Amino acid sequence: MSNETYRQFDPWRPSPVKEINRKQIVKTHYFNIDHVSYESAKGGQFDRYCIQDNSGDTVAVLALTDDGKIPLVEQYRVASHRWTLEIPGGHALDSERPLETAKRKLADEGGYEAKHYAQFTRFLNTPSYSTQHTAIFFATGLTPVSRRAIGPETPRSEVRLVSVDEAYEMILNGTIVDAKTIVAILRLKSGSLDHLND
Repeated sequence: MSNETYRQFDPWRPSPVKEINRKQIVKTHYFNIDHVSYESAKGGQFDRYCIQDNSGDTVAVLALTDDGKIPLVEQYRVASHRWTLEIPGGHALDSERPLETAKRKLADEGGYEAKHYAQFTRFLNTPSYSTQHTAIFFATGLTPVSRRAIGPETPRSEVRLVSVDEAYEMILNGTIVDAKTIVAILRLKSGSLDHLND
């Protein structure tokens, strides 16, 4: 395989397909699902189902206590029928801004308030069929607060405080499988968030 680059990468170059029909088949508070028909010069006509996000970015918070621990929330996820360990996160309420969502989620799910917040990444969750992005904040200067129940599917969620090395090991051994949590912990482990502590 050659290392030579023949053209610069351009994410906005013309589409190789043409949209010929779109019909909304599901409408919810968080997202809509559209049935979309496309036409391709090489592949003919084909259909896809696309999720259109309604409530802005999903927001998550990688928090770090003064003694170097990360709060991870035990969550039961009904779609995958399993418990997960995740950094606090979720959708905005009404016209809530991403930072406001981060503060609410850290308090409600993680049980902390923070003095300092800095957004350090934003990514597409599943670009093959969804417009949803996740923005992740790094939170430091933590103070414990009372948690609230986080939803009917996880009425008795717990928070586990783990070191960065323990969290990294849980990624490697498959205990942590949530993508936003993996992204956040790997960034922290790499040292690329060190400047956000200044």
